Amino acid sequence: MSTTGTMSASDTVSPVDTGLSGLVESVRGTVRTAASATATADAVAEDLARYLAECHPLPRRYRRCARDHYTQHVIHTEPDGSFSVVALVWLPGQRTPVHDHVAWCVSGVYEGEEHEERFELRGSGDASRLVPIGESVQPRGAVSALAPPGDIHRVSNSSDSLTVSLHVYGADVAARGSSVRRTYSRPVAPARPGS
Repeated sequence: MSTTGTMSASDTVSPVDTGLSGLVESVRGTVRTAASATATADAVAEDLARYLAECHPLPRRYRRCARDHYTQHVIHTEPDGSFSVVALVWLPGQRTPVHDHVAWCVSGVYEGEEHEERFELRGSGDASRLVPIGESVQPRGAVSALAPPGDIHRVSNSSDSLTVSLHVYGADVAARGSSVRRTYSRPVAPARPGS
């Protein structure tokens, strides 16, 4: 199972080469006009949902995977660093650690399905625990938006086939290497009805 992704500089290319230029243009306009992180994430989710519904082909180089971890391919980073478009490729059983983000993020399932678990950190210091607050299996075309705070989650491929997802982050992923702010190693409290 994976807990980290990979990326190489050679994966960053012009969106014109990938057929993703329309998505990049839409996100660019959204990022310039949205008022808050939550509003931006919600509007970018609409941009990504439209793109996924149009069924554009994704070049093979963004579908490469690794046996021991999910794979991250940076497709586009905006020159001013305001957003990045990334493809994540997951083999069955691969997953992220529980983590949050440095900025808003939107993900959409291009192929296969993703399993997302959301958490809330409750308590303080050594007594703090991660409490599950929801989970979903997202099929092809499903889109999810998050904005800090309240963006703690874990994503995995719990299916028996390849999953490819497109992510748009409000950060320069090429420079940072990731959109992750921090990972959590706190115990996960059992889910309780009504909690």
